[in-house]
Amino acid sequence: MNSITIYSDLICPWCYIGKRRMEEALRQLPADMQVSRSWHPFQLNPDMPREGLNRKLYRSKKFGSWERSLAMDAQVAAAGKSVGIEFRYDLQTHTPNTFDSHRLVWLAGNSGVQDAVVEALFRAYFCEGANFSDQMKLIEVGASAGLDVAELKRSFASEEGVSAVRAEEDRARILGMSGVPLYVINEAVSFSGAQPAETFLEAFRTTSAKKSVSDSPDEAAQSCGSDGCEVPKK
Repeated sequence: MNSITIYSDLICPWCYIGKRRMEEALRQLPADMQVSRSWHPFQLNPDMPREGLNRKLYRSKKFGSWERSLAMDAQVAAAGKSVGIEFRYDLQTHTPNTFDSHRLVWLAGNSGVQDAVVEALFRAYFCEGANFSDQMKLIEVGASAGLDVAELKRSFASEEGVSAVRAEEDRARILGMSGVPLYVINEAVSFSGAQPAETFLEAFRTTSAKKSVSDSPDEAAQSCGSDGCEVPKK
């Protein structure tokens, strides 16, 4: 069984774009080639208050002005259209704390619907303006992707998944990660950024060649870090 390990944050636009490019690559693989996917947490804003912050105020302060933030959003949205994603930043009111969304992804992994839940979360945030600081919204998104509502309410009312997600975040820090998305193919080849489909295909062809997490086949591939998300260079 071949594998892809993915580190991402659910509010990282390049993680969503990268997912589409990864899926394009998987469609080009031989029909009999099976590939498992596992999603792992990385918080771009780990110190974000639990309730999140007003997006306009937060990004205006972070990037110097609201106008600059809008320009960055427009450039990312243009890149999204190339892979069939319609980013609706106009619907977003909050920059959320994403810890609970990562708990939801972890819970989904235990139920075998992790990929569906990740897709639903990306779509909810980027296309529908969902606020991930609202646990009921997360439960709604999880249920739409096949998880049981009662079980999700029970899990979020408890500490289930908290220590597991924190342990995975600690591992990402130990690996020296500073941005996402990051992909590890067959536990042998790793690269970061929203790489083109060919990068994934080449990784499957050369998984015998070990590379470090810092190695990147395409240094121009965009990613998101604590300082923000890169935009396409003109």
